[in-house]
Amino acid sequence: MITVNNLQKHFTINRTRPGLLGALRGLVASESTQVRAVDNISFAVQPGELVGYLGPNGAGKSTTIKMLTGLLVPSGGSLVVNGFVPWRDRERYVAGIGAVFGQRTTLWWDLPVIESLALLQHIYRIPADRFRQNMADFRELLELDPFLNSPVRSLSLGQRMRADLCAALLHDPVLLFLDEPTIGLDVVAKERIRQFIARINAVRGTTVLLTTHDLADVEKLCSRIMIIDHGHLLYDGRLATLQTRFGGKRQLVVDLAEPYTSVEVDGAEVVEHTGLRVTYQFDRHTVSASDLIGRLSARYRIHDLSVREPEIETTIRRIYEERLLEQSSG
Repeated sequence: MITVNNLQKHFTINRTRPGLLGALRGLVASESTQVRAVDNISFAVQPGELVGYLGPNGAGKSTTIKMLTGLLVPSGGSLVVNGFVPWRDRERYVAGIGAVFGQRTTLWWDLPVIESLALLQHIYRIPADRFRQNMADFRELLELDPFLNSPVRSLSLGQRMRADLCAALLHDPVLLFLDEPTIGLDVVAKERIRQFIARINAVRGTTVLLTTHDLADVEKLCSRIMIIDHGHLLYDGRLATLQTRFGGKRQLVVDLAEPYTSVEVDGAEVVEHTGLRVTYQFDRHTVSASDLIGRLSARYRIHDLSVREPEIETTIRRIYEERLLEQSSG
């Protein structure tokens, strides 16, 4: 569905500085700096995948999405999306994609939602029967009826996001770009949006590329993630593999069957001991959970236990920090 090879996007920023004559004449000299917003990124996305594309502000996420949707022309490299080079054949290309940007709407601000959707039917030349079926599906899944006849400008952020998702999928795109789809939403609204995205991907097979700062979106939706920072792709793989490679320390929570004065065990640190519950912290690279459980079982009677993985936010922060350390040492 998406093939990206050595993709680059460079911007030239012009700055002014006092020249040699500036102090006397108020003149300024200009200097330019080249910013590599995206720097030799390569990846592929298969049909039906739901992929998280992550990175801090300024990492190059939005620039990548704008090239993938045809809004920007790359400075170098190549990309093909759904068989098209996006910026060369925009009209045919956009007929097969949908896009939702959290801070912008594709709907008409002063029109009722239903009229905006009717206009999109004509713009995309959606057959009447298909439009009716999609509207029936989305009205139920996104609970649109309470505000279908309200002007877009009067909607809450959560309502507008649901209307934008409907608008992006009315024409049955094979590929959906989502840029911060849950930004600013409350917990209930976020969960409704996540359930809808998961259903569209699972039932309709829509390929989804998701950018977000909300790592709960990633944990609940994406099995594969890509992490970008300073224009470079730092990681591309399974979420579970990310935790294994970079997750650092894990925790083992043990409920003892009886009280013990000492609960120490080799290979782990006791971080909390309250009543019969003990929380151990251990490094996944030096001891396995099964080995640790074996050592505990040999010394103590155990009622129950569970292994806790580090939060994904902690893991990704660690990756960024290691990248910064590499850059400073280089």
